[in-house]
Amino acid sequence: MKINPSNLFAINPYKKQSEKTEQVYKKNPQDQIHISSEAKKLQGNEPSPERLEKLEKLKQQINSGTYEINGKEIAKSIVDFYKK
Repeated sequence: MKINPSNLFAINPYKKQSEKTEQVYKKNPQDQIHISSEAKKLQGNEPSPERLEKLEKLKQQINSGTYEINGKEIAKSIVDFYKK
């Protein structure tokens, strides 16, 4: 009895799945997100007047070269943050 080699090498069971995946990527090439204007308002993108005043003072100090960094206060705030 002679057994002829089957042509199983030409069959790829994963080919159809990969083709489906490629079709999905072709249909939706990019994800998009839209945020409504009400959601943007809720995010609070506008800083408070106190915050704006503080930022302006910091900018002036940096520009004039009088702003000093206190390493101990920074380290303390980091430790306090992680202790919570």
